[in-house]
Amino acid sequence: MTQPPWKAWYKLARWRALRLRIFLRDLYTCQRKGCGRVEPNTSLLVCDHVIPHRGDEHLFWDDGNLQTLCKACHDSAKQAEEQASLHTRGVWD
Repeated sequence: MTQPPWKAWYKLARWRALRLRIFLRDLYTCQRKGCGRVEPNTSLLVCDHVIPHRGDEHLFWDDGNLQTLCKACHDSAKQAEEQASLHTRGVWD
């Protein structure tokens, strides 16, 4: 099975630079309401798309659609929200 083209965007230098800019903008602080964890170790942070991009290049690269989340918030609460709403938005391409 062929991977969708947007998967490769995460490997680009452009994404790595944007990710670090978002972490700096957000002061390495989880933006999830009620968390606010400050995490200087960027391997424990996720540059998260507020609105899932679903392959939309504009949403993928839009600074205003990105936020810093600690890995714990991203991998639990955020993923549960996205999975629960798949039926209303369609599936990943």
